[in-house]
Amino acid sequence: MRENTRLSVAHLVRDPVLLFLVILVFVGLFLFIIFPLCKIFAYSVTDNDGNLSFQAAWDMLKSRSYLQPLKNSMMLGITTGILATIIGYVFAYALTRVDMPLKGFFKTIATIPIISPPFILSLSMIFLFGRNGLITRRLLGIEDANVYGMHSLVVVQTISFFPIAYLTLTGTLSKLNPAVEDAALNLGASKARIFRTVTLPLSVPGILSSFLLVFIQSMEDFSNPAVISGSFSTLAVEAYRTITGMYDMRGGSLMALLLLIPTLIAFLLQKYWLSGKSFVTVTGKPTVSQQQSKDPKMIWPLFAFCMLVALVILLFYGTVLVGAFVKVWGINFSFTWAHFKYVMTLGWIPLRNSVVLAMASTPIAGLLGMIIAFLVVRKEFPGRRAMEFISMLTFAVPGTVVGIGYILAFNDKPFMWTGSAFLLIMAFAFRNMPVGIEAGTSTLLQIDRSIEEASTILGATGAVTFRRISLPMLKQAFFSGLVYSFVRAMTAVSTVIFLISPRWNLATISIFSLFESSKYSDAAAYIIVMILFIVVAIGVLNLLVGFLGRGGPSASGGSSERA
Repeated sequence: MRENTRLSVAHLVRDPVLLFLVILVFVGLFLFIIFPLCKIFAYSVTDNDGNLSFQAAWDMLKSRSYLQPLKNSMMLGITTGILATIIGYVFAYALTRVDMPLKGFFKTIATIPIISPPFILSLSMIFLFGRNGLITRRLLGIEDANVYGMHSLVVVQTISFFPIAYLTLTGTLSKLNPAVEDAALNLGASKARIFRTVTLPLSVPGILSSFLLVFIQSMEDFSNPAVISGSFSTLAVEAYRTITGMYDMRGGSLMALLLLIPTLIAFLLQKYWLSGKSFVTVTGKPTVSQQQSKDPKMIWPLFAFCMLVALVILLFYGTVLVGAFVKVWGINFSFTWAHFKYVMTLGWIPLRNSVVLAMASTPIAGLLGMIIAFLVVRKEFPGRRAMEFISMLTFAVPGTVVGIGYILAFNDKPFMWTGSAFLLIMAFAFRNMPVGIEAGTSTLLQIDRSIEEASTILGATGAVTFRRISLPMLKQAFFSGLVYSFVRAMTAVSTVIFLISPRWNLATISIFSLFESSKYSDAAAYIIVMILFIVVAIGVLNLLVGFLGRGGPSASGGSSERA
């Protein structure tokens, strides 16, 4: 063990570029992930004089006002996780195992909630089922409909997060060895029995992983509970209200830590326990691709289910689109451009700030993700596992925790960055890099090391090999990381609501303010404009990444270039 450590250190010393990258990454991870978490923990267990004290924590554990939001958040997370996983599994099974029509349409529909801004589904719930709702008042004649509470949150979060389960389970189902199911079919088992005794058990790791991922997202969600939770309080929102409404920073910090516990446990289970669990027997023999079922008894029920989900999504998003063009929803449905004029005049500066900061943080997050993935998979150095764990930790840390931690860490000397563009960019970059890391790691594990070794043998340095060989082969993973980072930076709420300033107000916070003042049509117009910006940005990123490694590197082509 010591010998391996000495060899790793010697390798670092011989490669100054690698040493610089390792040090730079660790400094960034410590400063923007570990340091804020330590600050929020230290602040929570000290009194006003800075002395160690657990009295505030003990008072919180005894108080129902603190524990009730935790129970509500857990109940919401579990309910949403179960429903979203069921819908995601049916969607994934239908699109991977059944030969049904309109698969491209359903795949597109399933990705819409991923790239959409926050608040959009909550706004749809208000437009459709509120007191002036299109369905409740116009169609059903209900004048006192209560859209606020857990029931609406479950609907909104299930629609928002089922694509996470769908994408996870699509990968799980597509990787199942079809020979096992074919053997059961040849032995005379029915399709239903094969699904119940073979396919479903083999899908268990993916199902559990999907549930945990959705559970984490539900627990972290701030935007939807802040808008339509009503008296159903959740930890993320209560921590914000405790700090901004009651001016109790310590109480808010404790609630944030209470929120961190279940999300961190779920993350560790998903990342490290389930990663070692597999019910699939993998052989070295090639397998034939899964034959998709053509049985009408399977096709049309699954088609009807997917179409129903698609129609619900189209109804919700179409409602917001219509709401952006009417004067007053539920009262005056006359066509108007006034709401878009508001966005492009009074609302333009926050929108511009969001685009600028997202554009600044996206390449940082994308490159950082690829660099960390490359270091973790391809290099041996002391602390490699720690780098992997810390860099992925941000996925489990709720935005509320990040925001409070950044206030405590960067609002005093020597790091007085609160309210600055720099801190917002760093918050976006380090919070959004895990998807790029995960995609880059998965891609690198499938690339033969001999390609990079050939470049090194021909005299290229590690930096040149990464730039000319590794990075072009990571093109798709790089694109995924960039898109995710840009979308999340544009749509962030829980983190930035603590970090904005009059100079750097953001579009999502402006939309939240519009909700608080019941200017729903202005909020709808804001959301539509944000969607347009996001779609255009994804197209531009696709073109830019397309130029990366155009022509593709050969195993040795261009590898002899020296730094």
